[in-house]
Amino acid sequence: MTSDPIADMLTRIRNAQIARLERTDIPLSKLKLQIAELLQREGFIAGFTSEQGTPGKITVTLKYGQGHKAAIAGLLRKSRPGRRLYLSHNDVPKVMNGLGIGILSTSRGLMTDKDARRERVGGELLCEVW
Repeated sequence: MTSDPIADMLTRIRNAQIARLERTDIPLSKLKLQIAELLQREGFIAGFTSEQGTPGKITVTLKYGQGHKAAIAGLLRKSRPGRRLYLSHNDVPKVMNGLGIGILSTSRGLMTDKDARRERVGGELLCEVW
C-alpha cells in the first residue's frame, strides 16, 4: 500500500519508459483511470485497458516516437498528501509554455490546465506532464 497512489502511477509510467517497455500495469482506481483517459486524449500514451476484479489493474500502453524516444519527456507530481496545491483559474500555470499539460481535479471532474482556464474553474493541481 502506498501513501500516494498518483505518484506511484506516475513513477510506474516513468520507470517503464526508461526501461523501454511496451506497457505497464497500475493498480486500478477511478482517479487513475481518469488520468489515463486524459493522457490518452492528449496523446501522451498510446492507450490503456482496465481489468476489473480483485485486484483490478490498468494496463497502460506507452507511446514512442522515432528512435524509440518516449512521448512523455517528464512527469512531475505537484500536489502531494503532505502539501496540497489549490489554484484559482487565474493562477493555473502553462506547462512548458503550452507544450505540456497540467492535470487538475476540479468541481467539474478532472481536466487539463487549458480546459480549466477556458471554463474558468480552479482546483487541485495534481501533476504536470510534458
